Amino acid sequence: MTPRYLGIDVGGTNSKLAVLEIEGDHRTVLATATIPTGTGDPGEVVGRLGAAGARLAAEHGPVAAAGAGVPGLFDEASGRIVLLPNLPAAWTGRPFRDPLAGLLGVPVALINDARAFTLAESRMGAAAGCPTVVCLTLGTGVGGGVVVDGRLRFGPSGRAGELGHQVIEVDGPPCGCGNRGCVEAFAAGAVLCRLGGRDTPEAVFRAAAAGDQRAGAAVGATVGRLAVGIANLVTVLWPERVVVGGGVAAAGDQLFGPLRAAVAAATPLVDPASYEIVPAALGPAAGAIGAALWAREGPGP
Repeated sequence: MTPRYLGIDVGGTNSKLAVLEIEGDHRTVLATATIPTGTGDPGEVVGRLGAAGARLAAEHGPVAAAGAGVPGLFDEASGRIVLLPNLPAAWTGRPFRDPLAGLLGVPVALINDARAFTLAESRMGAAAGCPTVVCLTLGTGVGGGVVVDGRLRFGPSGRAGELGHQVIEVDGPPCGCGNRGCVEAFAAGAVLCRLGGRDTPEAVFRAAAAGDQRAGAAVGATVGRLAVGIANLVTVLWPERVVVGGGVAAAGDQLFGPLRAAVAAATPLVDPASYEIVPAALGPAAGAIGAALWAREGPGP
């Protein structure tokens, strides 16, 4: 049987799962699923993820290994959680990889969720076939990842690719990372909502399209700051493609039109015909697909 792999994308509210069949460069998504992550004890959450993954693997496997996209930081050597900012329970220091592997009965490789999204979009999505890729996810925060010469870049600590934490304004507004003036401090969904006076980014974009001046100013400010961060990356890396996903990206041309123009204006050294800024292609399952790819490509426990 062609090897199959399970991917789990752990979200603050819901978690996504996927089973991939991978043979050489041929990759097929066989099944996806969504379950509530839950807000209970970390052990309960791991148990819920393990049970759901085991069910999906039994129905569409067997799987050779699993990958788990984690919305925060983890220690690669021990498989323990360092920080999960969007999951309220006391996760710091809790084992994650090994208990999950025990429930699934296969090795588990951990990866940051934004890097999993990047891997999926660069292998199977909007940047498939591009050697150098920049991916950003716009939602609660601004996550991302970088692919250079076809390889996802992690750096020596495994944490390279925090694109939302570029400083674009010295002594700017505080960011959740502890620094000031990061892209995320200007372009996160909550910032857009506060500036635009609406409950969701989608509502801000709708109001801006309808002529609301406050919402229009908020969209302009957010797009302008995000463009600075992307322009920096384009100038340094010259990627063939910049992929933008996440909830804010659902605004479509209302986001991408001004964003492309602003990035082009801020990158005079880069031929605008040499790169594209495009929406993500794989939808909500991208993180789970990337985690399954990492089960095949990445390090085991």
